[in-house]
Amino acid sequence: MSQALTLARPYARAAFAIARDDKAFADWSQALGLAARIAADPQVAMLLGDPRLSDGGAVTLLSPQESNPSFARFLGLLAENGRLALLPEIAGLYEELRAEAERVVKATVTSATALPAGELDKITVALRKRFGREVEVQTAIDESLIGGAVIDAGDVVIDGSLKGKLERMQAALAG
Repeated sequence: MSQALTLARPYARAAFAIARDDKAFADWSQALGLAARIAADPQVAMLLGDPRLSDGGAVTLLSPQESNPSFARFLGLLAENGRLALLPEIAGLYEELRAEAERVVKATVTSATALPAGELDKITVALRKRFGREVEVQTAIDESLIGGAVIDAGDVVIDGSLKGKLERMQAALAG
């Protein structure tokens, strides 16, 4: 595990605990996501590392206008501890904690071409049945797959692509 993830984990847990207590998972997801995107910008990252920028200035720069005061206090804590650069990792870990708490599996279905809505619905129903949880499906297109699809749902990867089948066949014939 990377050092950034190790350092970000307690902050993500703290953010999750605050959001849970405030019953504001979605608000915190939006605020953390926006702050993480801003902090990840190379020019902003340089600015955040500048000692002339006060903690309050950094919080103002990264806080969405509509965020609640507890989010601003959270950013203040990150600024005070020199951890604002960890916002992308904190946001990612927070989303994992939220998905687990809400019993949601996030899956990405990658296909060679756009899948018809009916096909995507069938895949979603099958994944719900397999995981026994709600499933949020995102789609992606990778023309190199030739046909079929690859489903990536966390620890589970199902490769039903024509490219994957050809690679497995080639490996079986070669070995």
